[in-house]
Amino acid sequence: MLFGHIEKYEHRIDHMSRLRDLQDKTNGFNTFIPLKFRNGDNDMSHVAESSLIEDMKMYAIARIYLDNFPHIKAYWPMLGRQNAQLALSFGVNDIDGTIDDTTKIYSMAGSEEQTPSMTTEELVVLIKQARRRPVERGTLYNVIRDYGMVETEATV
Repeated sequence: MLFGHIEKYEHRIDHMSRLRDLQDKTNGFNTFIPLKFRNGDNDMSHVAESSLIEDMKMYAIARIYLDNFPHIKAYWPMLGRQNAQLALSFGVNDIDGTIDDTTKIYSMAGSEEQTPSMTTEELVVLIKQARRRPVERGTLYNVIRDYGMVETEATV
């Protein structure tokens, strides 16, 4: 769900309510991904972006309201590394690590990460620094590798 541009709170709730109802009927969603609107280099550059506090509230409300969704995902190239770490304390349990051409779109629109790339090892450290357990999963959320909470220089 794109948020933080021209919608009102009731639009966000309506959107999540429809998703919640559909999930109750189908159990077809693995994850909900709130995508922050970025105003750089587009026709809506005059629209202010949501604040970090507003972003974290969005994640927290999504986690509570969409309790029938197993995962809430933060897209780190859009939020930035530190804000994605923070989101892990506001209901997020999935940080997108796959990089493709969509990151170029976010960079052009003014995302926190101007050159978004992170190795698996860097992503594991980022998650461990937030005192969470990094687990690599496939498209259908099957575990590929569990990195555990082994103490490293990054978590000490």
